[in-house]
Amino acid sequence: MNTQSRTVEVSGCRAQITDVGSGKPVLMLHGGGPGATGLSNFARNVSDLSRDHRVIVVDLPGFGGTDPWPGEGGLFRCMGLFVEALLDHLELDCASIIGNSMGGGIGIDMAIRVPERIDRLVLMGPAGGLTVSTPMPTEGLLRMVTFYGGDGPSEAKLRTILESLVHDPAQLSEVTFAERYADATKPDRAKNYAPLKYHIEELWREKLTDIQAPTLLLWGREDRVIPLDAAYTYLRLMPRAELHVFPNCGHWVQWERAVEFNALVRHFLNLGEG
Repeated sequence: MNTQSRTVEVSGCRAQITDVGSGKPVLMLHGGGPGATGLSNFARNVSDLSRDHRVIVVDLPGFGGTDPWPGEGGLFRCMGLFVEALLDHLELDCASIIGNSMGGGIGIDMAIRVPERIDRLVLMGPAGGLTVSTPMPTEGLLRMVTFYGGDGPSEAKLRTILESLVHDPAQLSEVTFAERYADATKPDRAKNYAPLKYHIEELWREKLTDIQAPTLLLWGREDRVIPLDAAYTYLRLMPRAELHVFPNCGHWVQWERAVEFNALVRHFLNLGEG
């Protein structure tokens, strides 16, 4: 898989992408946890999904192999402008978005602002929503935003973050911990950590009713980062949204329930074919 990874120049920003398969394009946008990268989020999904589509896995600005992105304003808006610039570079007018957490919020923002560039949305615990009954910020979010604070990053802090992403910590290997920690502690990571660098918009206040892209919401019932009750505002306001809930599953649906996730997403994306 890594042999198809490459660096591209996006409006002066060096960006790392993995580009596999053929067919209609699908961009996979990862979440905002320390040390996150495109492949660390989606390693269990790329092979299956690229059987039917051109799958482009992106390291978002300030993560993995991608430079920080200049700009001011909201997290989803700034990251969305980067994704638009990437689409331009790849000469793609339109793509489907698969977004986890922060990546889901980026997809929602783009579907509101530039709907002509979005084919379909697959959103796993997207950020920016409104919880109905759960106090915010959640345990998982607090762990993320305090990782670089206090006495600085540590392996113990990162372990608690990753364990909050899943229902079953046995799903996480020591290799996963080591890779994430090595990336999270690279020089200037703290200064350029996007969830602290930009303010986080409340997407539930935006014109969700204007989103016409068919949308698949995927949620783990035991999500401790973006809890399940955040799904209902999206489900009520987004006119073409449907919701699938996975029991005994946390924030990383695409990781913990990869087989079911891949089957559902392939079916949903293929509904747009022909």
